[in-house]
Amino acid sequence: MLSIIKSMSLQGLDGYLVDIQVDVSSGLPNFEVVGLPDTTVKESKERVRTAIKNSGFEFQSRRIVINLAPADTRKEGSFFDLPIAIGILMDFQNIRFQSFDDTIFIGELSLDGKINKVNGILPICIEAKKLGIKRMILPKDNAEEAAIVKEVKVIGVQNLSEVVDYLNENKYIIPTKSNMGDFSDRKYQYAVDFSEVKGQENVKRALEIATARWT
Repeated sequence: MLSIIKSMSLQGLDGYLVDIQVDVSSGLPNFEVVGLPDTTVKESKERVRTAIKNSGFEFQSRRIVINLAPADTRKEGSFFDLPIAIGILMDFQNIRFQSFDDTIFIGELSLDGKINKVNGILPICIEAKKLGIKRMILPKDNAEEAAIVKEVKVIGVQNLSEVVDYLNENKYIIPTKSNMGDFSDRKYQYAVDFSEVKGQENVKRALEIATARWT
């Protein structure tokens, strides 16, 4: 059975869409992740396997292949633990099969099933809005930051079991709201711009980093 779960990652400071393609089939038990994963992503196999077991679900002895598309872009970080686990649980029929075309899943799993905070969530949410994503399921500790971007329903979750209950409509989670304006729609007007400065790339880079640190 094949399930496709959407997630996102960072390339520099820009978010980009990643399709988590999960295929579970009969055969010799195996768990493989392909699609240019870095070491952190490869290690997700053990985090996901153990988190599923410790969340009260059976991890079936099957052949599991995870493809992270696009396959020609290197994938880094622990963003994909949660979507990989959701894809596997869908194939194991622990989650009612449904379309998640407008939903993004992001989160790092602890061995006990807890969903840990990840870095870089704001640029990911901004890009998700541009791509027409309507709902993001992510760590509860990231929810307030993500909710700064309006028109995207932000669902903050604490553990894997809670996500499964929510997707199966056994539990309702109130979407996180923010009192701040929509960060992604802010427009600033300045009298001068770095584009008018010739050369001095290192100096401009240092100023940008310093400004971002205190913005």
